[in-house]
This record gives sequence, structure tokens and C-alpha cells, in this order.
Amino acid sequence: MAVEERVEPSATAGGETSAPDVRLDSVTKRFDEVVAVDALTLEVPRGSFFALLGPSGCGKTTTLRMIGGFEEPSDGTIYLGDRDVTDLPPYRRDVNTVFQSYALFPHLNVFENVAFGLRRRGVGKSDVRERVMEMIDLVQLSGMERRKPRQCSGGQQQRVALARALVNKPQVLLLDEPLGALDLKLRKEMQLFIKGLQQEVGITFIHVTHDQEEAMTMADSIAVMSDGHIEQLGSPDDLYERPSTPFVARFLGASNLLEGVSNGDGSVRLDDGTVVRAPGAQGRQGPVAVGIRPEKIRIGRTDENALSGEVEERAYIGVSTQYIVSTPHGQISVYVQNSDAGAAAVHPGDQVTLSWSPDSTFVVDSEKERSE
Repeated sequence: MAVEERVEPSATAGGETSAPDVRLDSVTKRFDEVVAVDALTLEVPRGSFFALLGPSGCGKTTTLRMIGGFEEPSDGTIYLGDRDVTDLPPYRRDVNTVFQSYALFPHLNVFENVAFGLRRRGVGKSDVRERVMEMIDLVQLSGMERRKPRQCSGGQQQRVALARALVNKPQVLLLDEPLGALDLKLRKEMQLFIKGLQQEVGITFIHVTHDQEEAMTMADSIAVMSDGHIEQLGSPDDLYERPSTPFVARFLGASNLLEGVSNGDGSVRLDDGTVVRAPGAQGRQGPVAVGIRPEKIRIGRTDENALSGEVEERAYIGVSTQYIVSTPHGQISVYVQNSDAGAAAVHPGDQVTLSWSPDSTFVVDSEKERSE
């Protein structure tokens, strides 16, 4: 069943609400018998950095392509601002797209690549030069105007593609996995660069990615997608700290999910009879799963909720040490920050108590119930 999620229109400085830059109303896309996007309803606030996040095949890229006009929806309506653009081709929509491949013209230099869209629109020569140089400066490529794409690094090519997409001042910029071709170090640098660029220009960015860290670093709001619908929509901290489904809990970072039963009093009785406090269980009745992020767990009885187990694995990864602890509820992952040398130095075979705060405990539907 499709889940409909809405982002409220953003408020202006005067307290009034402005229309969202992008609105999808019950948009569905079918490819023969396959439903790629299922009755999706969504609003993207004006001037925001919005991410569509999910695994391959979840419908995020198809959604982006429908917004850009590269795919036609089977049902539903697409709006840019108040304008119905459902049946309009890409060139009649006030959007530009940056692709993973960059799609730069190899025979044109940086200046001419950026100027291409302006020249097609018949912008005067002096205006073209002024706007192109302004954009080249904005993406920090001044002095590289005469280089060909092959003479630029991957990160520089990415900035040329961004400049070319932004020079026409579109209402919305679509980013289709734009950092996928970059190495890890450059990808992290470009995440911060693109986020700062969006804040500088104030244009709505919609970014498709399967990389959870990338979405959380860059976006104001994230729609986590699965099987053509939105599992949950919210800010990065909302999604991470308060996931609403087991899928979101597992996809957005690592989670330990423990099965139990809630009686509605803010506590959950786990399958072995252990009772843990979970404020999110208040008012919920029946089977649930309580979740704890690995970094929220402490080794030792320091918090109210606690379980005992045996250390199975230990891995030192620099900033933290990761432990796998066998408990009556299965394996539990624990991340311990290496802030002090030798802190929590336990080893495989050691018996330990794991504890965590009730405030660090979230509650989602039981995975057993969902699978039945």
C-alpha cells in the first residue's frame, strides 16, 4: 500500500506560506506490469535542499526523471510552483539536471560548456560573458575557462556541470547521483561544496542518492523510498533518531532491533521477559520492536535499560571500536568511541553487560508481524 507524505509549504519572512517549488499529486509510473512509483504525493518547499534516498529499484530516479520531464507519469499530476507541467517536455520546464556522467561537451572549453544554454536562448554576447564568468567564479574555477573537460579533474568537471546547470537560474535543480563517479575523499569534499552552493544561490535542489551519509550531510529534508513509495519523510536527525519503520531504521545507519510486546505504558517486554523502558511505546499495544543505535550503547551497567551477553567479535577502526555481542535476542552491534586509550577494552569471550538510556530507544512495528 502506498504511503502518502507531505512537506508543509515553507514560511516566508512575513509569516505567510509560499507555494512549494515541486508538488507531486498521486503520481504513479508503470513499466508494463512493474509499478516503479506508486501513487506518490509529495511537496518540496521552495529554496530547500531535498533528497530522495533509497536502494536501487526503489523508484527515486524514476521520480526525479518525471519531475524533469524525461519520463511521463502513468497517473497523477506534477506541479512546478502552481503550474501543471505533467505533459510538458523537459525544455518547457524551468528545471535543469546534473547527471552522474556530467554530460559535458568534450570539444568545448569550460567557458563554452557553461555558456551553452545561454547561447541557445539567444542571450546577448556581453550578458553571456558576465553571467558565465560570475558562475565560474561561484564554483571556484576562475582561470580555468579555456581548459577542455579532459584537462579537468573529476571534481572540476562536476563543478563545470553545476555551473552550466545553474547559469540559466532554473527554478529547480535536479541532481541524479552526481557524486557517484568520484573517489571517497573528493565525494566528501563535493558534498560540502554543493551544500554551500545551494545555500549561496537559494535555488531548490532535489538530489537522488542511495548513499545515506551523503543525503544526511547535504539535505534539509529526506524522503526515504522503498518499493515505489515513501517509507518516511523528515529532517536527517528526525529520520536517524526516530525512524518510523524497520526499513528506515536499518537503511539509515545501523540499528539493533529487539522484538517484544508493548502494553502501552512506555515499556516493552522483550521475548525473554526482560523489560526495557521506551517512551515511544507509550500508548502502543501489541508486538513491537525496540531499536537502539550501536553508538548509543555502553559497555557496563551505566543506564537503565540493560542486557547481558558475550563478546563475539572486536574490530578497531580508528575513531571507534566495533563489538558484536551475542545476547538472548541475537547479535547486537556496539560502537565505542576511542576517545580514551584502552576505554572499554573487552575482548572476544568476555561476558559483558550492555546498557542504554530509555531516551535513546525508538519503537517501530514488529518485523515478525510484518512478515506474517
